Amino acid sequence: MTAIDGLPPLRAVIAAHDLQARKALGQNFLLDLNLTAKIARAAGDLSGADVLEIGPGPGGLTRGLLAEGARRVVAVEKDARCLPALAEIAAAYPGRLEVIHGDALAFDAAAHLQSPIHIVANLPYNVGTELLVRWLTPAVWPPFWQSLTLMFQKEVAERIVARPGSSAYGRLALLVQWRAEARIVLRLPPEAFTPAPKVHSAVVHITRRAEPLYPANPVTLGQITTAAFGQRRKMLRSSLRGLGPDIEQQLLAADIEPTARAEEISLEKFCALARIVETGRGIS
Repeated sequence: MTAIDGLPPLRAVIAAHDLQARKALGQNFLLDLNLTAKIARAAGDLSGADVLEIGPGPGGLTRGLLAEGARRVVAVEKDARCLPALAEIAAAYPGRLEVIHGDALAFDAAAHLQSPIHIVANLPYNVGTELLVRWLTPAVWPPFWQSLTLMFQKEVAERIVARPGSSAYGRLALLVQWRAEARIVLRLPPEAFTPAPKVHSAVVHITRRAEPLYPANPVTLGQITTAAFGQRRKMLRSSLRGLGPDIEQQLLAADIEPTARAEEISLEKFCALARIVETGRGIS
């Protein structure tokens, strides 16, 4: 597909604006408009919704989102070189694209978007996981967004959807799956990008839950999973020793063998342990 609108092909846009990807910004541009449209469709029905896009670059995914009917797209771009190309897209879709020149880590989405809100992005590799964690740990749940459709390195995507017993299973899987449903919807080889990264990539679609899957204090759950997976080769009675002298009894009360290791324990049991630890601390 060379065009999904009246705008030039992306290679021509990059040449016209001298937009060579910069490694320091974690940039790898996806130039096939067939693929960017496919990612936009993976986000679901965007009509009547605002979409937040991080790191649009020359605007391939931006064009896909607008062509798929997004009510409005707010694109946050740190690289000033990309702004003229994005301005051309905004002119082709009057009133539907707002481009913010700034750092996504400092961006206040609530001030620029109206519900319902979806986040769709080919995230820069250097900030992708940090942004995901921020979106999953707001002060109040549910968050401002309804779904996240995000591209990561394949290894990160597999960590997000990992199940107990796998080497990829860890804190990131627990954090995502506690508050949302996640699945990989698209896998992409390095040659799909310009320049080609050294790793494969994958798109993950994450839909928020109305409330966490199991009750637990997020701070306590975070402390437990940090300690457990921080020393994942150790038995839990050793890795969680710092939580208190009664940890072995608390593990047993949560139906967890003290000799088990973190990667063997389900989200449900980690949440049960968090509630028991809370009770032991006298916190209601």
